[in-house]
Amino acid sequence: MKTTKRQSVKIPPFEAVGVVCAQSIGEPGTQMTMRTFHYAGVAEHVPTGLPRLIEIVDAKKEPKKAIIDIYLKSSYARSRADAEKVAKELASVFVSDVADVEDDLETLTIKVIYNEKDGKAQGVSYSALRKALEESFPGDVKSSEPELMLRPAKETKVAKTGEKKEKKITAKSVRKLTQKVRDTLVRGVRGIHKAVVIKGGEDYFVRAGGFNVLGACLNPAVDQKRIYTNNIKEIERIYGVEAARNAIVREIKDVMDMQKLFVDIRHIMLIADAMTYSGYVKSIGRHGLSGEKVGVLGRAAFEETIKHLINASAFAEEEKLIGVTENIIVGQTVPVGTGKIKLVMKTTKKK
Repeated sequence: MKTTKRQSVKIPPFEAVGVVCAQSIGEPGTQMTMRTFHYAGVAEHVPTGLPRLIEIVDAKKEPKKAIIDIYLKSSYARSRADAEKVAKELASVFVSDVADVEDDLETLTIKVIYNEKDGKAQGVSYSALRKALEESFPGDVKSSEPELMLRPAKETKVAKTGEKKEKKITAKSVRKLTQKVRDTLVRGVRGIHKAVVIKGGEDYFVRAGGFNVLGACLNPAVDQKRIYTNNIKEIERIYGVEAARNAIVREIKDVMDMQKLFVDIRHIMLIADAMTYSGYVKSIGRHGLSGEKVGVLGRAAFEETIKHLINASAFAEEEKLIGVTENIIVGQTVPVGTGKIKLVMKTTKKK
C-alpha cells in the first residue's frame, strides 16, 4: 500500500512524544549562546538564546526586559511624524525626570524645582507639571515659577468612637510623600518607557520597553487587535490561556530562529500545551509540571528526592509505574512504543 505524504508525518501509536520533544529542544539548547540582544532604539538588552528560553519555560511573572510592540491604525501608521507623536504620548514621564524634588524637614514642606532643559527634552512644560501635581495632590500645591511648593495637608482619622482626629504631619510622612511626588506620572502610560518608532514593511509601529497593554489600548491611535508584548503572564491575564499558549509557541520559535536552529513546530506546540492544559500557565520544573507527576519515583528522580520519598511513605502513596522514569529506576521495560504492546498467543490443544 502506498503511503501518502500526510500519512508519513503521522506519529505512530504509543510514541514517546514527550521524550522526543525534550530531546529535540534540549539538544539545540546546548548550542545556544548566552548573549543578550540589543533591540534597535529601545535602550535595553533583551535576553535571547538560552536565558530567554529558560525564562519562558520557567513561566516567570515578568521577563527580565519586557518589550511591547504597539501597532497603529492605518491613518497614523503611514507617516513617521504621526507615529513619533503617538510614541511621545505613550512613553511615561515622571516628575523626577523633569524636576528636582527636595524635602525640607524643618518646615515639613516639599520643593519641586522645574528643570527647563530636561522639560524641553521630554516635551513637558511647567504648566503640565503643575497640572499633574495639582491633580495628584489637590489643595496641597502652591506655585511660583520655576518652583512648586507642596505642603502636606493634615490627615483626619476616624476613631472607633466615631469622632474625627487630626493626624499630625511628621518628618516620616513628608519623606514618604516626597517619594510619591517623584513617582507621579506627568505624561504617558505607566509601565511603558523609551518608546521608539520602527518601520515594519510599509507601515510604522512603536516599540517600547516595559508592558501595559490596557494602558496602551486607551490611546485612540493604537490598533487594539495588533498589540503584542513578550510578557506571557500579561497576555494570559488580559487575553486568556489560549492566547498565552500561542505566545509561548511564538516566543520559543523566535528564540530558535534567531539562533538559526530549526526545530519542528510540533515539538514547541507540545511544550506550550503541557504548560497551559490546566487552564493557566505552569512552569516546567519542580514547582510546576515535574513536581506534579503522578508517580512518586518520577517526582523523586527530578529534584528534592528526600522530600518526595518521605511524603510518600508518610501518606502511604502507591507507585503504579506508569511513567518512563519510574520504569527505568526499577529496571522494567518502559511502557512507550513497542514496550506498550503485549502479545497474547492462543495455543491450540493437541488431539
